[in-house]
Amino acid sequence: MKLVENLELVLPVQVIGEAALVLGDCLEALTLLPDASVDSIVTDPPYELGFMGKSWDASGIAYNVDMWREALRVLKPGGHLLAFSGSRTYHRMTCAIEDAGFEVRDQIMWVYGSGFPKSLDVSKAIDKMGGASVAWFGPWFRQWREHKGITQKQVAALFPSKTGGLTGCVANWELGLNMPTIEQFNLIRDTFDLPFDSIEAVQREVIGQRTTGIGTGGGTVAIMGDGSRDITASATDAARQWDGWGTALKPAHEPICVARKPTVGTVAANVLQFGTGGLNIDGCRVGDDVRYNPPAGNVAGGNSLNMSAVGMPQDAEGRTAIGRWPANLIHDGSDEVLAAFPTAPGQQRTTAERTQGALGAVTPGQSGIEPRSDTGSAARFFYCAKASKSDRSAGNTHPTVKPTDLMRYLCRLVTPPGGLVLDPFMGSGSTGKAAMREGFQFVGIDMTPEYVEIAADRIALEAL
Repeated sequence: MKLVENLELVLPVQVIGEAALVLGDCLEALTLLPDASVDSIVTDPPYELGFMGKSWDASGIAYNVDMWREALRVLKPGGHLLAFSGSRTYHRMTCAIEDAGFEVRDQIMWVYGSGFPKSLDVSKAIDKMGGASVAWFGPWFRQWREHKGITQKQVAALFPSKTGGLTGCVANWELGLNMPTIEQFNLIRDTFDLPFDSIEAVQREVIGQRTTGIGTGGGTVAIMGDGSRDITASATDAARQWDGWGTALKPAHEPICVARKPTVGTVAANVLQFGTGGLNIDGCRVGDDVRYNPPAGNVAGGNSLNMSAVGMPQDAEGRTAIGRWPANLIHDGSDEVLAAFPTAPGQQRTTAERTQGALGAVTPGQSGIEPRSDTGSAARFFYCAKASKSDRSAGNTHPTVKPTDLMRYLCRLVTPPGGLVLDPFMGSGSTGKAAMREGFQFVGIDMTPEYVEIAADRIALEAL
């Protein structure tokens, strides 16, 4: 690909059909791409949460205005950016995108049922530190330590800080501000030969087990499996007061920032010059429900779910099957999500209302009730991107993999026919795989060699 010739002089690049995969830092790679050379950016950046202890998810790059400014530069005027983020960190990423010069146009909500809560059990945490029943330990330990001639510094040396220096944990224990963990107590006991074996700390009684899915905790193609967890009873009175309390909600959505590079002149002029600036509404309509067009000449007609029916092909009854206008909500069709939507029958209106449209006059003598065109869950009003087991094929070890159907839909929404999709945070290549299936060109960048090879394998299958 001619586009990546400058990249190939500096960074390793694999060209697979109409895709180019770049191994390297995204900021460095973006500076090597030409101005206004990309039609769209569809990406799943780090959420900056330190997910599963991965260093790439705690680098701050998603908040880096310089990086997004480079992304803005390589986009054609009017080009769209779609960027996933986490519910806790979306605001910081979006502010950086806006500060870089993008227009924030909307937010798409990706709703799913595969989330797994990462919550601290408050009751267990209290038992782990010994609870109220061992609040005596700190003052007692100070008296015992001073009687034995052991300094605070000697004890603190057992628990060095990350930089190797001393911490104030021993002072905090002795002031009664908190308690040592069981592991910390055991180390003190073994080092200084405390006169008792236990901090009364607490073996919680196992009273049952529950089976639970083990997921990635996000709107990804989850790594699911059967797991079991002990159900335990609180061991101290202090812990019992906080049974059932935690620190986090089950994740069930991820926001997607919809941003656009400012156009040159009007949208119409920009589209004619660069091919970018609009959204592919008809290419992303939801379902194929039969809708009624407004009367000829009534440009304000239609209905709230299908406002662009004007001029669309229709049968003798004035019906068309173009589907609903795409919304800023997408879901995964899981049982948990579907259960949240109410049952919603299709629209029912009189023949006169259909004849009248939004502004026209009612034709005298026309009446009658037309049946609802469809029934079922209101979830049908929104695009459904189901995850497939093939999205996490053998060898794909990346912890966050978005469904291919979801990424296809997003690429199609913002990319002109035959256009070039860029993903600065390629991961295992879900955007690239989707772009290939939609007939687009693709440039993906990632700094992890393992993930670039996974992406290459996945995209090569699409290029065959």
